Amino acid sequence: MPPDDELLTIGEVSRRSGVASSALRYYEDRGLIGSERAGSGHRRYRRRVLRRIAFIVFAQRVGLTLEEIGAELAKLPADRSPGKRDWAKLTRTWSGRIDDRIAELERLRGSLTDCIGCGCLSLDRCRLANPGDELGRAGAGPRRWVS
Repeated sequence: MPPDDELLTIGEVSRRSGVASSALRYYEDRGLIGSERAGSGHRRYRRRVLRRIAFIVFAQRVGLTLEEIGAELAKLPADRSPGKRDWAKLTRTWSGRIDDRIAELERLRGSLTDCIGCGCLSLDRCRLANPGDELGRAGAGPRRWVS
């Protein structure tokens, strides 16, 4: 059996990927990864699933939802492990998304000492920054740093 087709238990995949077994089962239920069943009914994963899991974890860190990740993974070849060119195609549009997250985090950092988005958290200063809870009329949750 080629190394890419080597079968691993869910525990082995969990240890090698750093992802909990429960998350692996969830990813499988969502169709993000696949497994085969051994004669005993236990899951066995092809070694190449580790790359898909790494992609899932990375994509989540970038801010993609599992639905978006599934749509991206559907673009990958099913008959082989994705290569560098395959991954490059998928991640080409992510720079803008990362830039947006950086800007959001910078806005959050700037708000930490003055106001945590005001919704209101009853800080004394909020009476000055948000008189009459004007921001509260816009709905629940943080308002100043969310674009």
